[in-house]
Amino acid sequence: MADFSRLIAATADTIAAHAEELTALDQAIGDGDHGLNMKRGFEAVRAETEGFAAKPLPEALKAVGAKLVMTVGGASGPLFGTLFLALGKEMPVEPDRAGLATALGKAIEAVAARGKSQVGQKTMLDVLQPVYEALAQGKTAEEIADAADKAADATVPMKALRGRASFLGERSVGHMDAGARSTALLVRAVAETVEGH
Repeated sequence: MADFSRLIAATADTIAAHAEELTALDQAIGDGDHGLNMKRGFEAVRAETEGFAAKPLPEALKAVGAKLVMTVGGASGPLFGTLFLALGKEMPVEPDRAGLATALGKAIEAVAARGKSQVGQKTMLDVLQPVYEALAQGKTAEEIADAADKAADATVPMKALRGRASFLGERSVGHMDAGARSTALLVRAVAETVEGH
């Protein structure tokens, strides 16, 4: 597993670089605060890199999850926080691919339960599920990142059935889900960091 502090830097840098794009996506069909909220959360995580990186991987992931719940706000805080908390709960200290896939599968279930949503409803789950499948199928880090990007693109023609965007009904069609996009950005940041090491 890549050094955890490098993973934190990569994810925080990626979210910061794309904060305006995420906000613009969210302005179209949401509250318009997704980019700012995610940036605030990941900067809060970055500020405590040293403490997180000193912990065993499962504990580090849980600590990141708790920090995101407290700092991201909006609907995304509990959902992204749950993702990391559940990953930490399920992740072996020295994960291999099978361990990673199992942990991600359980984390997806936890996010679905928390958001009372499922795949096909134009949410972050529409990216997480294909990422899980690519991981379980033994795809490379680059292929997993590509699967995440494609999955985010695939939310554009979907009608939102969950979250603030669902109030728009048909008007949510034609816009990418901001949560799906930020999930894809995080997947690529992690994949590229892990691939490089």
